Amino acid sequence: MDLGLKGKVVVITGAAGLKGSIGETILQHLAAEGAIPAVIDRNDRGFSYIEEIQKQGIDGLFCKTDVTNPVHIEEAIAKIVAKYGRIDALINNVGVNDGAGLDASYEEFMDSLKLNMVSYFITVKHALPYLKASKGPILNIGSKVGLTGQGGTSGYAAAKGGVLGLTREWAVDLIKHSIRVNAVIIAESWTPAYDTWIKTLENGEEKLKSIVKKIPLENRMTTPDEIADTCLFTISERSSHTTGQFIFCDGGYVHLDRSLLTE
Repeated sequence: MDLGLKGKVVVITGAAGLKGSIGETILQHLAAEGAIPAVIDRNDRGFSYIEEIQKQGIDGLFCKTDVTNPVHIEEAIAKIVAKYGRIDALINNVGVNDGAGLDASYEEFMDSLKLNMVSYFITVKHALPYLKASKGPILNIGSKVGLTGQGGTSGYAAAKGGVLGLTREWAVDLIKHSIRVNAVIIAESWTPAYDTWIKTLENGEEKLKSIVKKIPLENRMTTPDEIADTCLFTISERSSHTTGQFIFCDGGYVHLDRSLLTE
């Protein structure tokens, strides 16, 4: 299916993670569709990722950015617009489940909110004039933690719950500009960060097996490729009458009947 993303300038935050991370996978899928990814991230890997896709004949831009700093985000958007003159879509993908729980300090809790939610607001704020001009969609990457809780991660849970609230709020605010705003909700997906977390547990392999057994569809994790495909479809004109929605790409993990569990 041609998603019509060729030549579209798509801003994506948090896409310079390790190979196989959700953001990096979305970046590669955008390049494969012929879109022009404009990556906002703090990690220098972004330079090599853009260099790789440019060698494939795909244009792109990396803006090294601390997304907890509003000035840095404003400068990144200005750099993107200076090069391309437009923004056709925005994917807010930053997310770190940082474990800022009830025992965290005020500063640690606020830092979690700044990274995982406030950065979304600031990025949209500065990209908005250009999205209005292009009627470009906004996609927020959410987490099941914002709906189900997890324990021990108050900052991340509050931020991801807030992202869902912002998704609906912006869908209402921007409907008069024909800007669609949606969120893709992720539950259990095998990424480098997930692998790192499992390896910190004494009983990591047993814990992993227990989690996988609880995913109703095929008792397997959602792949980053499946998430990327869902994201690209959602920002494309193939999804032109979808707004204000929480789209669960999770194998039924959050909603389906517990009787489906294998044990």
